Amino acid sequence: MAKNKKDQLGKGLRSLISNIGTPVEEAKIETVKKISGSTSYLAIEQIEVNPFQPRTEFDQDKLLELVQSIKANGLIQPITVRKLSDKAFQIISGERRFRASKLAKLKEVPCFVLEVKDDKMLELALIENIQRADLNPFEIASSYKRLIDALHYSQDELALRVGKKRSTVSNYLRLLKLLPVIQKSLKNDEISMGHAKALMSIENPDQRLFVFQRILDENLSVRETESISKQYKAGHKTTNQSSPVIQTASPQIKSIQDKISGELGTKVSIKRNAEGKGQIIIQFSSDNMFNDIIEYFD
Repeated sequence: MAKNKKDQLGKGLRSLISNIGTPVEEAKIETVKKISGSTSYLAIEQIEVNPFQPRTEFDQDKLLELVQSIKANGLIQPITVRKLSDKAFQIISGERRFRASKLAKLKEVPCFVLEVKDDKMLELALIENIQRADLNPFEIASSYKRLIDALHYSQDELALRVGKKRSTVSNYLRLLKLLPVIQKSLKNDEISMGHAKALMSIENPDQRLFVFQRILDENLSVRETESISKQYKAGHKTTNQSSPVIQTASPQIKSIQDKISGELGTKVSIKRNAEGKGQIIIQFSSDNMFNDIIEYFD
């Protein structure tokens, strides 16, 4: 029976010979033969999500596109699961396909079933999912850290396990030390991994933030960012008391300035020098206004 199902999967025609959403025979739901290492159809309700899933967010547009594809052609690529019991299975990889299948109202899905012990589940789940090209850099970085923390790998051992250079693993792990605003920008594809790598070479946090803002304001390329970062790394850009303070006219800074001004009900100006140091000036015209401002921050 499993072989016939596999043949149907290979032809990608299951949806043409079976109505999606029709009740599955009770015997199929309640009885699962020993199928370790083979492909078979499992009832949706027998499958649970992977607690070690490295992906934290699922693109809703892409998910809905997959739903439409599944409705039209069935789920062509099996989900990889591990067997917990004859009636329970846990996803190793393929949670997006599983979610889309549920939205498409499938009653059962093709699965490649493995028998994996608990102590290997984390490693197998994370490593298999890390290989996927559509994870964002922070999902990869977080997965690397989980493997190191849980399995006590060195960076060399982890690099060998995931088939990457040690320097690649190290660069991903360093992303976790970036300021949240830079992490968010990278996660949202506003800057690239190349930009982030160049920024990480700047040790001074203020200088790093200043260059990051320039990337956004001036649409700097990775090469341009690397060139600027090398200047800071070589010490050509230094922060000192004599650096002139200038008004920053970037849309982002102006937006922040206007927001603070609106909250406090008074004029606010933000000034910073070329290295990123500066000051926020809040104006007040009386003791009462001064006290109101103090209470706002209290």
